[in-house]
Amino acid sequence: MTRHRRDEDIESAEQGFVQLPCAAAVFDADLRVVRANAEMQRATALPEDRMRGLRLPEVLSHAAGEETEQVMREVLETGVRRRVESHLRVPGETREHAWSVSLAPLRDRTGRVRGVCLAAHDMTEHDHARERLLLINEAGGRIGSTLDITRTAQELVDTAVPWFADYAAVDLLTFIDHGDEPPPGPLTGSVTLRRTAAGYSGGAWTGSLQPGDLADYPASSPAALPLATGLTGMYETTDSAIDGWAVHDPARAARIRLSGTHSVLVVPLRARGVTLGVARFARSHRPEPFEQDDILLAEEITSRAAVCVDNARRYTRERVTAETLQRTLLPLRLPDQTALEVASRYLPATSRVGVGGDWFDVIPLSGARVALVVGDVVGHGVQAAATMGRLRTAIRALADIDLPPDELLTHLDDLVIRTSAEIEGAGGTDATADAAAEAAGGLGATCLYAVYDPVSLRCSLARAGHPPPAIVGPDGTADLLDLPAGLPLGLGGLPFEAAEIELPEGSLLALYTKGLVEARDRDVDEGLTRLRQALSRPAPSLDAVCDAVLTATRPEETRPDRTGADIALLVARTRAIGESDVATWSLPFDPEVVAQARSQTTEQLAAWGLDQATFTSELVVSELVTNAIRYGRPPVELRLIHDRDLICEVSDAGSSSPHLRRARVYDEGGRGLMLVAQLSQQWGTRHTPRGKTIWADISLAPA
Repeated sequence: MTRHRRDEDIESAEQGFVQLPCAAAVFDADLRVVRANAEMQRATALPEDRMRGLRLPEVLSHAAGEETEQVMREVLETGVRRRVESHLRVPGETREHAWSVSLAPLRDRTGRVRGVCLAAHDMTEHDHARERLLLINEAGGRIGSTLDITRTAQELVDTAVPWFADYAAVDLLTFIDHGDEPPPGPLTGSVTLRRTAAGYSGGAWTGSLQPGDLADYPASSPAALPLATGLTGMYETTDSAIDGWAVHDPARAARIRLSGTHSVLVVPLRARGVTLGVARFARSHRPEPFEQDDILLAEEITSRAAVCVDNARRYTRERVTAETLQRTLLPLRLPDQTALEVASRYLPATSRVGVGGDWFDVIPLSGARVALVVGDVVGHGVQAAATMGRLRTAIRALADIDLPPDELLTHLDDLVIRTSAEIEGAGGTDATADAAAEAAGGLGATCLYAVYDPVSLRCSLARAGHPPPAIVGPDGTADLLDLPAGLPLGLGGLPFEAAEIELPEGSLLALYTKGLVEARDRDVDEGLTRLRQALSRPAPSLDAVCDAVLTATRPEETRPDRTGADIALLVARTRAIGESDVATWSLPFDPEVVAQARSQTTEQLAAWGLDQATFTSELVVSELVTNAIRYGRPPVELRLIHDRDLICEVSDAGSSSPHLRRARVYDEGGRGLMLVAQLSQQWGTRHTPRGKTIWADISLAPA
């Protein structure tokens, strides 16, 4: 009974060794095979009787055989267990398996080591699961580091190659290029895709499409089908779908086959219900084709990239909208005028910062004067650009009534305060309240307003929290104007102060926003020093001055990858209207002086060779002088300025402003200003410390 039980135990032990769920083998003291179970025989494709007496390198024709035998020798000598990780391909299969090999010493009853036992566990699935988790984790930390669409697509490619595929590419629909809205409904039929990013484990990809290229795909192609169905396509190069597509594009299909590609995944890029394009993954070097688990992995990392691409698309759309709005609201061209030679530069903020609200303007005023404006709105994006447009429009309206710089900024400050109060007090839904809060936060601004008179060569300036202007005299010395700073617009409080300086002909005036002189890597004083140095250097033109200033103060702005904020730069060189082109007369406060004013006007126009404008000018001067004597106060002064047009100005000490009105049938008066308005290009009134001036511009162009 006992002997029978012993025989059963021996049989069970024998069968247990043979049927172990891992590859097991026993090696003697010479490290030759003594026993091998069924899994070992399957893994090596050799029966046990053929393996007996062979060393492991003779059983496995792989470098791993030599490495494992070396460890087995150490186990035999030291008697200490060891573990070895290796990757081997099982005969008859195309993909490698991951093996965890345990090596243990075999001892006799005396404890002496007589051999080595090998147990190899197939860890392929566990290893693949770990690699998938690592790849997903890397995709989460790597993809979407910026809001740049091309870089995000390349990050997806770099994540997949070479750990997941030998080749990867991202093709996006063309509506993304311009920040347009996605096409409605499913994408059926043929599609046009732009190659955005590509990568190949063997180096630079030499395929038919390079990043930036466009390609058309028929509805039956592997690229168009996933866009229509929303499902991932898995193809072998021998599939009928590939053969059908090859008929439409045989050159590209032949190139794919020559590259050795044998398995392809095409995954649609979708985020928030928007179809963006497709991601392609291909294998050529590694023999194993894609499997169902690979589809899940590809969809996981692609979905993460799709959200990042959609974020970048939305940001690009908003940025394009803001930049378009910004450039539309800025002067499309600077106006022609005599007082100043002007050049400007505007550089929008980079994609990392977002378009801001910097602006500049050149506004012709009465009496051949010119206003220069530079401002900077707090914040970035569409809201900042819209606020900039409101302020620029308000400044033009205030400049049209010839307000002095300090008064203009005071009115502008009141406007900003009232608008902010209206926005903050607006009710509505939560979304409306959020938008109102955002708008209110973006209404702060700084501004510099300057008015130059080419007749008196005087310039009046005022600023609201804006950087001071730089002035370069005719001798080439550059310095910053010590101008009262004032508070930024929207804060209220202290009144603004204006300063008046003399600017000789040929002086240079530079107005700019803080983005020109401020940077993270240097102090503002250093930026101002660079600005003065650049302005002091001789330059052949004002455009060259602008370029030199940008190069000196912000050299990084000339690079495509610049990281700065908005920059607005306005440079003006002063001109003068000479004494020979200006005629001034003090007139007695007597109605009979009107005839004398007409006569003086006729003689002066003849001296200037403007006989063709004599009739119109006589009528305008007659009406303006009559109006001043009838409704104004002495003294009365008549001034003619020969500019691009003829400017007629009549000044008196009265403070009341004339108003244009339509005279009734039986009215004896009230038609003078109507006549002036009809005969001149434009007319108006500006108040001065000594009274008012009524002016009219008469065109000198041939009728």
